[in-house]
Amino acid sequence: MEQTSQKTIPKRSEIKPEFKWKLESIFPTDEAWEQEYKKVQELIEKIETYQGKLSEAPSVIAECMKTYEELGLAMERVYVYARMRRDEDNTNTKYQALTDRASSLSIRVSSAVSFLVPEILSMPDEKLDSYIADERLSKYRFYLNEIKRQKEHVLSAQEEQVIAQVGELAQAPQTIFGMINNADMVFPNIKNENGEEVQLTHGRYIHFIESYDRRVRQDAFKAMYDTYRKQKNTLAATLNASVKKDVFYARIRKYPSALAAALDSDNIPVEVYTNLIQAVRDNLPAMHRYVSLRKKLLGVDELHMYDLYVPMVKEVKMNIPYEEAVRLVKEGLAPLGDDYRRVLDEAFSSGWIDVYENEGKTSGAYSWGAYGTHPFVLMNYQNNVNNLFTLAHEMGHALHSYYSDKHQPYLDAQYKIFVAEVASTLNESLLMDYMLKTTEDPRQKMYLVNYYLEQFRGTVYRQTMFAEFEKTIHERVEAGEPLTPDTLCGLYYDLNVDYYGPDMVVDEDINMEWARIPHFYNEFYVYQYATGFSAATALSQQILHEGAPAVERYLTFLKSGGSDYPIELLRKAGVDMASPKPVVEALKVFARLLDEMEELATYV
Repeated sequence: MEQTSQKTIPKRSEIKPEFKWKLESIFPTDEAWEQEYKKVQELIEKIETYQGKLSEAPSVIAECMKTYEELGLAMERVYVYARMRRDEDNTNTKYQALTDRASSLSIRVSSAVSFLVPEILSMPDEKLDSYIADERLSKYRFYLNEIKRQKEHVLSAQEEQVIAQVGELAQAPQTIFGMINNADMVFPNIKNENGEEVQLTHGRYIHFIESYDRRVRQDAFKAMYDTYRKQKNTLAATLNASVKKDVFYARIRKYPSALAAALDSDNIPVEVYTNLIQAVRDNLPAMHRYVSLRKKLLGVDELHMYDLYVPMVKEVKMNIPYEEAVRLVKEGLAPLGDDYRRVLDEAFSSGWIDVYENEGKTSGAYSWGAYGTHPFVLMNYQNNVNNLFTLAHEMGHALHSYYSDKHQPYLDAQYKIFVAEVASTLNESLLMDYMLKTTEDPRQKMYLVNYYLEQFRGTVYRQTMFAEFEKTIHERVEAGEPLTPDTLCGLYYDLNVDYYGPDMVVDEDINMEWARIPHFYNEFYVYQYATGFSAATALSQQILHEGAPAVERYLTFLKSGGSDYPIELLRKAGVDMASPKPVVEALKVFARLLDEMEELATYV
């Protein structure tokens, strides 16, 4: 099916059934969804009857937790089905309504179960310990111990209520930034490759900065940051307020720093964060070498910041229809063994994937689902390399969820964000290894190496630079120093000089880039992109070189879900993220890719 050859986007009804997911495996009919909706309402009433009684006996907590699981499972199915039906075609008013009802019901569920954690923590430690040790609660032991672990950072019921009430106020910096960035910021017109006047937008900037026309890249770059610079005082004040909010919450919850507070929810040692920055800084010579190679391959006298995104290789046409992508993904992931291959075959042939774009369909790609049914993958497949790797990526998420759900009880199945990107990125790494080994055309191979190098630059080096910036600005506020526009611009500019090295002309305009990064309003989040990518790269190398023992460790990791802390799960898989070693090993792969690119460049 040559979807990309169609000039118009087909209607949902025009897509062949074999290219649609089968949500009937969640609910066979909408009427069955209505029955589950009613069941959730009944379970809400049931769980509320346990309030004030949890300390009576371990059997009461066990009964309450069983109801809590049933409620969570049912609510998950209700919400996922409605939302995914809506995602098929967002113009369908029936599923808009179902999604709205599911969202409202979800809020009621959150409210109904809000007593659970405070009531458990209000019990004396000795009593809680004896309950946790009780055999009737063995299924919930990790869940209960995790609640207890954070007890010292939970305040009194009255204080927690006050903090909950100011939550909306605390969202103000992020909300204000979103309005400035997405609604009020108006960018000027620039001339595109054909000399036509086109207004710059966030979406078009990505296209322009990748343009083979250098004038277009430079104009877009300058126009983008000139616009942000006009708002620099407001944006600096907004980011300053966000950082102060992070510091306030950390202090009131008795954490030594905002960084420690952010990492504690997943029980991640602060050393993981600092080791990442140090390991990447120790390997900056490889990034500087990459910059030199980019300068050489682009054939420019000076490499500027606006030259970082254009492919180093002139575009190579690699037409990859969906059926071919399926074959390549299967072949690329063969090192993961027969059982993984069996589940992949099932996924591709049993209605897990919604393949093609249609009118009203949600854009992009994701993997999602409800516990108790297999996962689903939404794609908007186009016949290119990027979509091939997106398919491998989303199947990584899907099989992680499949194995996790199959081997863990509901409360222990959901894996943490820290490990969420490991399975998806590992699939991309294995597929890339296969593609590089089997692609004979030197230009296609260069195109693939360029793609992979960019993954490293964007995910490990750039996100670590962001992480270092975040760490520094939080430390400044914790020390009582103000974050003025000059401070933020100076810090950000100096980091770019360090990270990109002597062959890069670090244009002054880049010192405003901090102002357009929405992740800075979600404190200490971005480092997980770099750690996840590093862990996945290190694990993929073990699988390729060790074979069966490494595969067994990795599958055990997939099956473990959220049954232990992320660091421990990865340690059992074969990577210790508390040490810098996985990051160093990943960056050795980056260095080898540079070698390969330099060698290929001599032949083309």
